[in-house]
Amino acid sequence: MEHAISLANSRVQAANASRFVMDTTFVLFFLAMDMGTSVGAFSFDLILSGLTLAMFTAAPYLLPFAGVKPEFNGWLIGRVFIALIGVIGGVSVKFAAGTVLPEAIKYVPMMLLIVAGIFCAYTQIYAMIRVRLAR
Repeated sequence: MEHAISLANSRVQAANASRFVMDTTFVLFFLAMDMGTSVGAFSFDLILSGLTLAMFTAAPYLLPFAGVKPEFNGWLIGRVFIALIGVIGGVSVKFAAGTVLPEAIKYVPMMLLIVAGIFCAYTQIYAMIRVRLAR
């Protein structure tokens, strides 16, 4: 019976390792898209958005995690790539809104950012307070 329990625990740890900070990746993407829709003239908002995006790119590595964390440099390069794709997508949405796509499409990245933020907060809180079996 112990062998079955240890097998189940190893599967749970493998599943946790595969989703390391995956929920914050969606927030990062939609945050970058929202920043891309506001890119234009140099302003204080753009500086704050860029600072927030930079912090949200690297800071989730410091979140508590039960498994083995990947190497920081490779992980950060992947996150920067996701942020760049998001900014490019946001800029393309900005230029397409009102011409190719309806004007209301420019609000979609912020709506998806809010939904992703709620999902991220839920999964992080659930990971902290979920019931664990005593060993």
